[in-house]
Amino acid sequence: MTPSGQATTSDLPKVRRLEAVGFRAWPAASVIYDGSWLCRLTAGHPSRRLNSVNPLDPSDTRDIDIRLQKAAKRFADYGRPLLVRQTPLTPPKLVAFMDEAGWVEDGFTIVMMADLATLIRDEGLDHLPSRDVGRFVDARIRVAGDDPALKPGLTEIINAIKPETGLFIFEEPDFGPTAVTIAVHDNDLVGILQLGVAEERRGQGTGTAILHASLRWAKLKGARHAWVQVEADNAAAIALYRRTGFHDVYQYSYRGPQAA
Repeated sequence: MTPSGQATTSDLPKVRRLEAVGFRAWPAASVIYDGSWLCRLTAGHPSRRLNSVNPLDPSDTRDIDIRLQKAAKRFADYGRPLLVRQTPLTPPKLVAFMDEAGWVEDGFTIVMMADLATLIRDEGLDHLPSRDVGRFVDARIRVAGDDPALKPGLTEIINAIKPETGLFIFEEPDFGPTAVTIAVHDNDLVGILQLGVAEERRGQGTGTAILHASLRWAKLKGARHAWVQVEADNAAAIALYRRTGFHDVYQYSYRGPQAA
């Protein structure tokens, strides 16, 4: 890692792999390639990860202006603002183009990894994942305080995940769901997504408990390393992951024209 948090050239193979598993773990409804630029669009959910242009080759710099205009048209057809997800794989010439055009940079995210061999004791599985997507989505919306109108879109996304997926829900009889998370097991990696803790149960170890339950399940399935993407301004989540042994690998941000 460089001081700015961006990956060095030697880290790029790891970045490419984490980008690939991230796309599989959180699939967009529509995926269009323009050279090595991956356009992901999802009408049913506003997540920027699902509605952004993702350049995957630092050397792919042909016709930048024209390709961005085409992407803007595609995004407008979906009712979405044009966003470029700027990662260490983004061509420097594209970054310079966005800088010169005054594109706004927003939403920094840290991608972190952990070695499961050093994290989790060899103990039995203490919490089984649910197979009920509807129940999980209801719990996630309640725990996170999300808009219930997102339920159909979130259900569609989770049902579209191809790798083996564990849906974890912690509940209390007189309270309901207290925490949720998704563990997506993909070969020797597991991604932790949608981790949320009810506001009334934060600071009590609930997040740590459900994270460890998810990682134990993944380890028993054969995962050796875990990854997570966490917003850089989410201090509580970053502290949780670092206490668990996660370390920073790279950062990304979203760029868009000022008008967007």
